[in-house]
Amino acid sequence: MANAFIFFFFIVFTIFSFDSANSSSSSCPIDFSYVETYPWNTSSCHHPIDKTCCQTLLSLIGLGLAQHLKETSMFQLPNATAASSCWNEFQSKLAALSMNSSLVPFCFRNSTQFVANTSSCAGILTTKDWTQKVGPASQLDIACNNFSGSLTQCGSCLDAGNKVTSQLVSLDPNSTKCFYFSVLYAAGVINDPKDASTAACILGLPLVRSGTNKSSSQLSNRSLIRLVVGLSGSLVGVLLACGAIILYRKRKRKALHQQFVSSFKSSVLPNSGAKWFHVSELERATNGFSQKNMIGQGAYGIVYKGILSDGTSVAVKQVLDLDSKCDQDFSNEVEIISKIRHRDLLSLRGCCVASDNLKGKRRFLVYDFMSNGSLSDHLSNSLTRNRLTWPQRKKIILDVARGLVYLHYGLKPAIYHRDIKPTNILLDSELKARVADFGLAKQSLEGQSHLTTRVAGTHGYLAPEYALYGQLTEKSDVYSFGIVMLEIMSGRKVLETSNSSFMLITDWAWMVAKSGKVEEIFDEFIRKEGPKGVMERYVQVGILCAHVMVAFRPTIAEALKMLEGDIDIPKLPERPLPLSHESFRSSLRHTLSTSSSSNFTNISIV
Repeated sequence: MANAFIFFFFIVFTIFSFDSANSSSSSCPIDFSYVETYPWNTSSCHHPIDKTCCQTLLSLIGLGLAQHLKETSMFQLPNATAASSCWNEFQSKLAALSMNSSLVPFCFRNSTQFVANTSSCAGILTTKDWTQKVGPASQLDIACNNFSGSLTQCGSCLDAGNKVTSQLVSLDPNSTKCFYFSVLYAAGVINDPKDASTAACILGLPLVRSGTNKSSSQLSNRSLIRLVVGLSGSLVGVLLACGAIILYRKRKRKALHQQFVSSFKSSVLPNSGAKWFHVSELERATNGFSQKNMIGQGAYGIVYKGILSDGTSVAVKQVLDLDSKCDQDFSNEVEIISKIRHRDLLSLRGCCVASDNLKGKRRFLVYDFMSNGSLSDHLSNSLTRNRLTWPQRKKIILDVARGLVYLHYGLKPAIYHRDIKPTNILLDSELKARVADFGLAKQSLEGQSHLTTRVAGTHGYLAPEYALYGQLTEKSDVYSFGIVMLEIMSGRKVLETSNSSFMLITDWAWMVAKSGKVEEIFDEFIRKEGPKGVMERYVQVGILCAHVMVAFRPTIAEALKMLEGDIDIPKLPERPLPLSHESFRSSLRHTLSTSSSSNFTNISIV
């Protein structure tokens, strides 16, 4: 577990290497004197330079940054000039320890400046920002408090760090450095970064073992020999027993892995048409899953861009959270995705299952690479948002609708996506939209009309009846689609916050539409670009699809016909009660209990 923490810290911290420019008048805010006095193990850096030494130096710098966070409440350095000054001071401290002069250039080739940047992790710059995003008492504060350095607490602290990281990434999917922030917070705020236990486990810094107890010198030679022989005998016995257990477990894990791979290849892949990739192919394609190739990260996985040996560009998703996501779930996911063959859905190109003693269990999914990223990239970024014209937005909405129609009606049994949102809608080189990421998808069951299931998805896009009671229908996807439509048409986020208050895009759009000023919902860039009547129809369909009451929502097939002008749009219903109102909850329960009505005749719930 401790090794895992060291590995993650090394990977994430690498992207923050200091710029090696000449120092200037600005002084370094970090006191690196500890480099010469702290009992860190320098042995790996006195041998021929290797990555072990680089990892040690990164952890050593982390100790200073954690102390800097403790003293200033700043996660990063104030500016590039200060970073350069720190870099030169760090070099001089290593030189005083007779380190190889080429050590630093070898380990720190990345010139990325380690300075304050709001894009690093959900806009966090200070501990105050951290508290606003995470809360005053997170899982990290509980698991890493009063750190003792035991393997159990070390593992618990690591697990908490991963969970808090997922929480932060869910706030800003474009964040790539949140685990690094979690590490610094655990070491510098919750604990004393210069404490040996904190430095060893949380920061992953190898330390020199303490010296021999002086009282041992008082033992007679004979007593010492007896003690050594006795302890050695006991130790050998324990080691042999442990070795036998470890060997047995390794062989058992290897046998289970081989059994799963064999079963997976024979039962899932032949029926799916997906290709079986060897992990070495994916490592070559992604330059060893390098940070430079990473194009996205979320709660369920990390996505890398790769180029296969034949020159094909692909997106490789490494599935995370394997402790709770068993092999059966992975097989089920691959089987579901592999059934999908539609021009508006991102189909699976292949997959990979790997396991070894060093890196453990690893699972990968391989897709075609979408050069224009996700819809979110074009809506949330003010610099790129204007690239989407009205015809492009209209086409994206229709592409997504047709993809959902295929999932709900073109497959038997139907598939419900459960996570429709802008980050899961990808755009190719011609800005054609494809619905992607079926990690949460569910299949309906023949003849089943009602089933309560675990709630999963993204807050803001979850249908109320699903978020409150776990009741999943095809109209749960319709609700999410309606939210996305309103985001596309208005350029606004699903949730707007100001002056400590918030407003859902559905509430805002409904109020504006009811006031008779539908055109104010249109994004300013397209307000004068498209035909007003058609654009109003798209907004009305979006409001209708995102209605809080299931019975008022159309099916996705009906919504597509409304968008294309084949059927009329019903009058928008009156404003619903707040979700917290008991009358709304009672009405919602009644609607769900009468799902055999005409609105739900052909609906299955999984």
